Amino acid sequence: MEKPSSSSTAAFTLPQFMRAAQITDYGTDLDKLLSIQNNVPTPRLGEDTPPAKFDDPMLLRVLSVALAPGDARVLSGMTRELQGPPSFPYTPGGDVCGIVMAMPDEGEKDKKKKSGKERKYSFGVGDRVAARFVNKPMGMLGEYALVSPAVCDRVPDNVSSDDAAALVSSGTVAVILADSIQEGDRVLIYGAGGGVGSHLCQAVRLKGASYVAGVGMDAVRLKEKPICCDEAINYEKVSPLDVKEWQDEPFDVMIDLAGGMWPTLREHIKRTKKPVVKPASKGGRFLTVNADQPTFEAHSVWAILKIFLFPALWRAFYTRYSLSRFSMPKYTYAIALPGTSDIATRTFSLAAEKKIVTCLDKRGPFPFTDDGVRDAFRLQRSRHAKGKVVIRVAEEDVGKRSQ
Repeated sequence: MEKPSSSSTAAFTLPQFMRAAQITDYGTDLDKLLSIQNNVPTPRLGEDTPPAKFDDPMLLRVLSVALAPGDARVLSGMTRELQGPPSFPYTPGGDVCGIVMAMPDEGEKDKKKKSGKERKYSFGVGDRVAARFVNKPMGMLGEYALVSPAVCDRVPDNVSSDDAAALVSSGTVAVILADSIQEGDRVLIYGAGGGVGSHLCQAVRLKGASYVAGVGMDAVRLKEKPICCDEAINYEKVSPLDVKEWQDEPFDVMIDLAGGMWPTLREHIKRTKKPVVKPASKGGRFLTVNADQPTFEAHSVWAILKIFLFPALWRAFYTRYSLSRFSMPKYTYAIALPGTSDIATRTFSLAAEKKIVTCLDKRGPFPFTDDGVRDAFRLQRSRHAKGKVVIRVAEEDVGKRSQ
C-alpha cells in the first residue's frame, strides 16, 4: 500500500494494485478474452493518463458500472483505429458511479486558474458522483478509475449507485431527446425497451406527449409501470408501419433507437402512401441516435463520416427543402451529448423527484466476478436487454449515504 502522489483535500491510502476487469484482445470469445484480475495497477493522478485520453481526471472508488453499445463495439475491434485501447490488456467500461477519492491535480488547477480556465465543481472528495465516458468507453470497470469531472455530477442521496450509473449516459440521452417533444405530440418510439428507450418513454410524457407508443420485443412490459406506453407492439409479430389506427391518426414524432428505420419508412411510404408519421409540411419529425446499421465496421474518420454525417446531412436537407417534405417527416440526427454536466444534473433531479424511474435489466445488477462480467457483456452484445445492464463493483454504505 502506498499514498498517491497527487494532492488531495483528504488523506487516504491507495492500494498499489486493484481488482479490475481485463480484456486481452479483440474478439467474441468472452470466456477467453475477459476476466477479473487481482493485480492490476491502481491508477494515479499526476502519473497515469486515462486510456480514453481526456484532460484533468479525478480519482473514484468505483461502486457501479453500466454497459453501453460502445463497450461491445470496442471489444469487437470493428472500430479499433478510432475507439481501440492504447494497449492490451485494457479495462473496459465507460459509465460509472463512485466515491471521489481525489480531485484533479492541484498543480494543473493552479495553471488553469492563472489562465482563466479554471472549472468550479459542485462536488468534492468524499462525494458520491456519476460520470459518463469521454472519447471512448474504457477504464472504469475496476475498483478505482480516473474519470472526467467535466461530465460528472453529484448523485442525490435517494438515487442508488446502480441507478446513477445507468442514468448518467442513457438517461441523459433520453432527457435530451425529450426536449424535442411539444405539448400534445403523439410519439412513436422504436427500441422502447432498451436502456435509452425505457427512460425516453417516461421523459416524453413529462414534456407533454399526449400519446406514447412503444415498439420492442416485450410489448407487455412497455405498457407496465414505470414505462407506461399507451400502446405497444412486438415488432416480430406486427409491423408498426402497418397498424391501421396509426395510419388513420399519424404520429407527430417517430424516434428510432434501434437503427435502420429511416430506409424502411421511406420505402413503406413510397409503396403504400399510408405513413404512420406526419410529413414535415405538417410538423412531422423523425429523430435518431443511430446509424442505419446498429452494428457497423469503420476503420477511419472517412468511414465514420460516410456512415453518420453524410447520410444525416442529406436527409436533413431534402426533408426540409425539397418536395419530400410533403411525404416524409423532418429528419434529425442527435449527434452527441454536451461536454458539460448540466444534462446529468437535470436527469438526476428528475430521478430524485421520482419523475423518471430507472429501468435496469432484471437479470442484474451483475456481480463483479468472471461469470458476472461475462454474462453482462453477453447481454449487452445481444441488443436484447430490457433496460440498462449494470455491474455492481462494490457495495455502498447506504446508512452513511442517508445520514
